[in-house]
Amino acid sequence: MISFFKKKKIIPLIRLTGVIGSVGKFRQGIDFVGQEEIIKKAFSQKKSPAVAISINSPGGSPVQSHLIYDFIRYQAKKTKKKVIVFAEDVAASGGYLIACAGDEIYANQSSIVGSIGVIYSSFGFKELINKIGVQRRVYTAGKNKSTLDPFLDEKKEDIDRLKNIQLDLHKDFIDVVEKSRSTKLKKDSGTELFSGEFWSGRKSLELGLIDGIGSANEILKKQYGEDVIIKKFEKSKSWLARKLSSETQLENIINLVEEKYIWQKYGF
Repeated sequence: MISFFKKKKIIPLIRLTGVIGSVGKFRQGIDFVGQEEIIKKAFSQKKSPAVAISINSPGGSPVQSHLIYDFIRYQAKKTKKKVIVFAEDVAASGGYLIACAGDEIYANQSSIVGSIGVIYSSFGFKELINKIGVQRRVYTAGKNKSTLDPFLDEKKEDIDRLKNIQLDLHKDFIDVVEKSRSTKLKKDSGTELFSGEFWSGRKSLELGLIDGIGSANEILKKQYGEDVIIKKFEKSKSWLARKLSSETQLENIINLVEEKYIWQKYGF
């Protein structure tokens, strides 16, 4: 009986779902602090030859994406375990950056993959406050402290400064993808891979952004046998967070609208 169980392989499966970064005071997004112990625990399973990661995320914070990516690669190197990533509905922007921590990436043929780019969006309210008779009063120490204030006119130098930051972040993203996918990327396909465009899982396979089509259950059984045990690791929402979030309805509505906007870009 003991030898029977010893022959079975156990593969930890980390599930990362949601927008990356902060999505409100009590709503949980994907961030490094929240995932660090889960990732560490999954990689600490001594007899597991690999760690699987399931991602369903439209992206978000580039910093949190990099922190999680770096930590997964660190743990993989430290424990000498293979990392296999599976995209669910979406692995886009920061979600795809994290996916690049995988030695192999798989997706459903209808998954949304890619969006290798950087975006900043806001609103301009100057005409609105003029119309309703509100005066904007801003006092700063440092001439650029009020950069891109939504209640003031845009300045070319502010936009140029923002674009330079975006170019730096975009280059960092591209470096991660090229390092991770190395010779797998089909750069001669005639498709600009780093334009911010996103594709279906099937097209992503053609472009070299993923390694195959298939679910975690299907691929892990194929690689490690029909009797493989998939052990799930996912951060649970605390009772306190659930209770507090139900008592801050206005904040929840605002956060939900922002989160929905990010998902809607990919049709969800």
